[in-house]
Amino acid sequence: MKSTLRFAVPLIIFGVIAAFLFKGLNMNPREIPSPLIGKSVPEFSLPLLEQPETQITDQDLLGKPYLLNVWATWCVSCRAEHETLVQLANTGKVDIYGLNWKDESIKAKAWLRQLGNPYVANIFDEKGRTAIDLGVYGAPETFVVDSKGVIHYKHAGPLTPQLVAEKLLPLVEKLKQEG
Repeated sequence: MKSTLRFAVPLIIFGVIAAFLFKGLNMNPREIPSPLIGKSVPEFSLPLLEQPETQITDQDLLGKPYLLNVWATWCVSCRAEHETLVQLANTGKVDIYGLNWKDESIKAKAWLRQLGNPYVANIFDEKGRTAIDLGVYGAPETFVVDSKGVIHYKHAGPLTPQLVAEKLLPLVEKLKQEG
């Protein structure tokens, strides 16, 4: 009995480790699970990038589904996705709010003047506290939020036209229908 157990325990441990590794091979590194899926956007009150004297809160965004896009001028991938955001904003299918993260307001305003501004409003998160509350670890990241402020999806990395068409817009339409 003792010798059987001596061989069985390492075999069981090996089997568990192999199962985890095998499962990991089938995972998409772009789909990072967020503990906030199904929960409300964390409370915040921050200045608008374009009007620093005006505060915007999480409550100001309620009423219809929207995208919350975390971006910064120092982020190379943010520049790569910017044209996709501009094209999406031009369709009028969903409001996009920007969360300008740990950036310089002068550079961010210049970026938007130069490349176009796809955002309904830009929340200026200079210290990065709201991004931390959202679980952001790198820009860009985009959240799909319903009309009540509940997060339904998070995408880490630059948005592509294909992702917008196949994943984001269908989810936004579903959220609109659900009210």
